[in-house]
Amino acid sequence: MTPPAAPYRFEAQAWRTGLTRIAGVDEAGRGPLAGPVVAAAVVIAPDRRVRGVADSKVLPPERREELFALIHERAVAVGVGVVDHLTIDRINILEATRLAMDQALAALALVPELIITDFVSLRDCPCPQRNLVDGDARCASVAAASIVAKVTRDRLMRELDAEFPAYGFAKHKGYATAEHIAAIDRHGLCPQHRRSFVSEWRQGNLFVLARDPD
Repeated sequence: MTPPAAPYRFEAQAWRTGLTRIAGVDEAGRGPLAGPVVAAAVVIAPDRRVRGVADSKVLPPERREELFALIHERAVAVGVGVVDHLTIDRINILEATRLAMDQALAALALVPELIITDFVSLRDCPCPQRNLVDGDARCASVAAASIVAKVTRDRLMRELDAEFPAYGFAKHKGYATAEHIAAIDRHGLCPQHRRSFVSEWRQGNLFVLARDPD
């Protein structure tokens, strides 16, 4: 069953007021025990809408890859930010997410007039922002950003899988699956694990056992 596409309702409201540079912003990788957090910013023009974008979590991997290519082909601008596991441990995941989003916005080839996020407020924002609950399901630009961030991060985790094959990163992308936890029990932590996350998880303060995130 095809998941419902995210609408362009919020963008259309802004377009009617004369704004054209509207950046949807979202992240991937806030929950895993290993690897970076990745954010993306996507600006879509009214006459070049990308059809079928939806929250990346409800799309199969093959469809995400198709939409990733289409977004890069049709979007006015795409920016990506990556914050590594060491920085996550140092400044915490929320601040690391904000940093990745700031990087993604800075990587755009233009300055947005409005930013729409998936309920993460940004500091020192260069323009107005809207922080939507379930923004990746309710706003097409945010959904597009979620797809770009997810595909980018998944590719990075597949690269880490080649470097640290004992942990199965290509399959679970660093989430706390039974397979991942068993690998940590057998092999200990690798250099790409978020020490603060694993410590909190061990104490029962972080996450429930995750399913395969694909």
